[in-house]
Amino acid sequence: MNIKREDVRNIAIIAHVDHGKTTLVDDLLKQSGVFRENQEVEERVMDSNDIERERGITILSKNTAVFYKDKKINIIDTPGHADFGGEVERVLKMVNGVILVVDAFEGPMPQTKFVLQKALELDLAVIVCINKIDRPEARPQEVIDEVLELLMDLDASDKQLDCPFVFASAKAGFAKKNLEDPEVDMAPLFETIIESIPAPEGDPDAHTQMLISTIDYNEYVGRIGIGKIDNGEVKVNQECVIVNHHDPDKMRRVKISKLYQFEGLNRKEVTKATVGDIVAVSGITELHIGDTLCSLENPQAIPFQKISEPTIAMDFMVNDSPLAGTEGKYVTSRHIRDRLFRELNTDVSLRVEETDSPDCFKVSGRGELHLSVLIENMRREGYEFAVSKAEVLYRYNERNQKQEPMELAYIDVPEEFTGTIIQKLTARKGELQGMSPANGGYTRLEFSIPSRGLIGYRGEFLTDTKGNGIMNTIFDGYGPYKGDLSYRKTGSLIAYESGEAITYGLFNAQERGILFIEPGEKVYGGMVIGQNPKAEDIEVNVCKTKKLTNTRSSSADEALKLVPRKLMSLEQCLDFIDTDELLEVTPSSLRIRKKILDPMLRKRASFKKNA
Repeated sequence: MNIKREDVRNIAIIAHVDHGKTTLVDDLLKQSGVFRENQEVEERVMDSNDIERERGITILSKNTAVFYKDKKINIIDTPGHADFGGEVERVLKMVNGVILVVDAFEGPMPQTKFVLQKALELDLAVIVCINKIDRPEARPQEVIDEVLELLMDLDASDKQLDCPFVFASAKAGFAKKNLEDPEVDMAPLFETIIESIPAPEGDPDAHTQMLISTIDYNEYVGRIGIGKIDNGEVKVNQECVIVNHHDPDKMRRVKISKLYQFEGLNRKEVTKATVGDIVAVSGITELHIGDTLCSLENPQAIPFQKISEPTIAMDFMVNDSPLAGTEGKYVTSRHIRDRLFRELNTDVSLRVEETDSPDCFKVSGRGELHLSVLIENMRREGYEFAVSKAEVLYRYNERNQKQEPMELAYIDVPEEFTGTIIQKLTARKGELQGMSPANGGYTRLEFSIPSRGLIGYRGEFLTDTKGNGIMNTIFDGYGPYKGDLSYRKTGSLIAYESGEAITYGLFNAQERGILFIEPGEKVYGGMVIGQNPKAEDIEVNVCKTKKLTNTRSSSADEALKLVPRKLMSLEQCLDFIDTDELLEVTPSSLRIRKKILDPMLRKRASFKKNA
């Protein structure tokens, strides 16, 4: 018999990037008494890894739980970035409702639409939280209308359209049900969660059924499966069967060795849990997302939506440059292989394939950001390797026509830059689908554009808009192949010989273009040391010293003025490299190089390609 667990609520917090989800979770944790009175708590406590903290984005969904009055509220903080959309799709299976956070100035954005659509498809209850209402330019009344319009566009049911609105400032730590109410604390939001989000229900006496929605990994206990118990109970040392909706042949007997529930930021070991609880289980090695843990008597898989397929791929390979192995701790193909396959433990949207070469692996992901976060994590852990330019994954339809991944790009720019942006994106096979005035004197452009048209464009976009443009993209399925594209209009300046860069050599080279290196840096033949404004590669000798005579002293070199080099971030390097180049990644350096270092062999290869 189904019962309702009135003492539990399961919710996910969903929103567009940077609308304040993680800060909101911080407040709910603080005000529910999770931290001691005098405990120092850093901001965005849920963004636990370094890259999340530096970039101010959430990459992995996180579970936490707070107590309000006598009710336990399980909260899942989800990512807002399109590249990590796979995370959002999965965790919504664990909850009965969502808090949709919308910025009181920006209003609903592309990713708001994507995450809300997923929640409506699963028929989840929605609470709309209009955040940042203390911003000077906030316009909460208009944003309410925009959210209701969005709900209508997404064919929300009458019940979903009648969702409650809460106004908040996560930073200032208050929420209120009406704009004119006093600004006190988060209690109005807690009350709304308990009133509007349905309690989880299921049959505690039925056979066990628990869908695994997230996988965590820990060096000590191995894989940890996190999910919600739909029916029955889960106990420590219980014998279970793993089955999978998309893999009918899967059937494995396993034993649960440890069981955890969430309390605040910690996991608390328990001996049993029942219907509606979100729990973590460990001790099962071959556990994957989408698996259902069932009792032996009645192995019934819970239906589960397939994870979205990757759209772009890169080759990760052993670094074979003349400077290989000098800066990294892990440099062999075995090290790289083990690390990439370990990433598959927790990242479901990633694919890793072995290639014909034992030193090269094809890694596919949901977007450039997805793969660059993996590269950054690996270099921080001491890995040294090389990567190729990101290329999109094509597929063929029934009529054998080539199809490519498409994106919708929403771009907000000051009016004077619209002409440049339209010209640039049209050249990259983009089609302008709409143009409308946005807030604050900005214009919003909507483009349908192939994913490969956006590869390498973000850096250029920031330059073209003097840092004032905002670009959001969202995957829009596969469309017909749009024809060939040339990625780069500029060439590379290539080092002619190996050695150390000298001021005199760099002084002569800077007349040819923009330099990426400074005096004293080690270079090798075939390494890219700068950018040529013309669309051709030029070899330069930056190790060249001036011939000294009796009348010419070496101190004259000090008078040579060098233009400061262009410092490139990992993303800028990945954007810059062309199809015949590689990026050498080490814990301390990023070097761009030609795939073929020898100039004669390089010329031959380009003749063959153009023949």
